[in-house]
Amino acid sequence: MSSRTLPTRARRLQPDMSFFDSADVVVVGLGAAGASAAIEAADNGAEVLVLEAASAGGGTTAMAGGLIYMGGGTPTQAACGITDSTEAMYEYLLRASGPNADPERVRLYCDGSLAHYDWLLAQGMEYKPEYSAKKSTNTPRDEGLIYTGNETCNEFRAHAAPAPRGHKGKAQGEDGGRMLMEKLIASATAKGVRIRCDARALTAVVDEAGAVVGVVARIDGEERCIRARRGLVLCAGGFIMNSDMVQRHAPHLLQQTVLNGNPNDNGMGIRIGMGAGAAVLNMHEGFVCLPFYPPAELVEGIMVNSKGQRFINEDCYHGRMGEAILRNYPEKHYLVIDSRLFHTMERPPLGGFRVVATGETIEELEAELALPEGTLAFTVDFFNRHARRGEDPLFHKHADYLAPLDNPPYAACDVTPGAGAFYPVFTLGGLHARPTGEVLTEDNEAIPGLFTAGRNCCGLPRSGATYSSGMSIGDATFFGRLAGRSAANAPAR
Repeated sequence: MSSRTLPTRARRLQPDMSFFDSADVVVVGLGAAGASAAIEAADNGAEVLVLEAASAGGGTTAMAGGLIYMGGGTPTQAACGITDSTEAMYEYLLRASGPNADPERVRLYCDGSLAHYDWLLAQGMEYKPEYSAKKSTNTPRDEGLIYTGNETCNEFRAHAAPAPRGHKGKAQGEDGGRMLMEKLIASATAKGVRIRCDARALTAVVDEAGAVVGVVARIDGEERCIRARRGLVLCAGGFIMNSDMVQRHAPHLLQQTVLNGNPNDNGMGIRIGMGAGAAVLNMHEGFVCLPFYPPAELVEGIMVNSKGQRFINEDCYHGRMGEAILRNYPEKHYLVIDSRLFHTMERPPLGGFRVVATGETIEELEAELALPEGTLAFTVDFFNRHARRGEDPLFHKHADYLAPLDNPPYAACDVTPGAGAFYPVFTLGGLHARPTGEVLTEDNEAIPGLFTAGRNCCGLPRSGATYSSGMSIGDATFFGRLAGRSAANAPAR
């Protein structure tokens, strides 16, 4: 086993141990979770110190589009004429969190969504009251609201009334994450939070009883001990950039994919927690997507495998699509379109795939792809006959995207991982923790003085197959606040 996969064993507190710095609450990591934890801890009267491994804060959130999943009737939803309820949001997110969902965590998040919206406004965020209706990976400009998951898909809308719940701050395109982090860091600084960059946390410091009382960090090339009088909050991200850990826990994520994270998503926070006695959860899970839209019109095509068969409803979220395809790697997969959709290929799609076969008839296309004779022809004929009647008996594609492919010529795009298609991935597992941030052992006992939030722990999103955009940043900010509050109110040691 590589040393990079081992826990970093906690260092025992010694009577003569010298502390370079101290604070009531020490937060490791200045991404969305760390900044939110720091703000909440400061608001609860704690002296707060943040240790950031990079030369500036922001983390993976600053690289993201900035969507936050909120609902239940937010002011932005109301201004856009969208009706939503907390219960509908809960029923959807319970399924979107995956088969290993934590109902208590989902309930807390949904019940607190409106208050969290207000909290974000208090940190300086602003949401433009405009709904972006076209299916996309983010709002194209500075619109404040968009659908970001599988809400309108049959298997989800049958259980929960759909509503757009992806909220993006008033920033252009993909700049939402950077703007969010600027607001959070400015708010933390204004509240007196001290931030020390180029400070890489290495291991926890524990007392004789096993309580966490500090952290060892590399600062200016030397190992320094930092005292945490009330709590150490680990918000150091996931482990997608640690290939040894990914290979050990979730090897399928390394199959012809692009690692999506910042260089410090190396699992160090998880290993620090493990070294202090923490359990881990859901380490085999990750998120992988194929951004086959925008443009939204491509959803009217059909996805087929190497047997010439459809395997999914094409109106699903691109993460559900990516998961379904990657799980069958290295089997070939194709997006089949007709001449109505040729204009969508004039510019390279976001997913990076390309046309690899054309045909005046489906039979010609089938032959060019070397699919078993008659398979694609049967699939398209069956699909078209029902689509003309507004039906999809196999996969129940939404009527908004249900259109027969009967306008020759035809084309197929190769969306197989490794064939040029873009498959970004990140991890969804981490430390086992209560929704309020307390890190747990294998016996479900809280480790005194140790807290966590964001991708450092197993949080709200627990399955790439059911994930919705905005769940990660929503999880990081909401539960980062709870972890910071818990740490600030923990007994001093």
